Amino acid sequence: SARVSLEVAHENDIDLEGACEASLACSTCHLIIADEYYGKLPEPTDEENDMLDLAFGLTDRSRLGCQVKLTPELDGITAALPAATRNIQAGK
Repeated sequence: SARVSLEVAHENDIDLEGACEASLACSTCHLIIADEYYGKLPEPTDEENDMLDLAFGLTDRSRLGCQVKLTPELDGITAALPAATRNIQAGK
């Protein structure tokens, strides 16, 4: 199965938090996807959009790193980290 960008970030010591361990209960793995790759991603789910609404520095290219599955079409994908994150977990 395809790996997600959150896993790859952690394996490469990139400071992408992921406080809820990919359970779609926070927005701490918020990424801003480069224009040329954003259109190649599937649409975010309602659950992902709900968490993105809590993200700091939300943009029209924002996604959660735990939901971006790295497929061959995304080879070379680039993304930026927002200037800050908000650790507001749902249900806590």
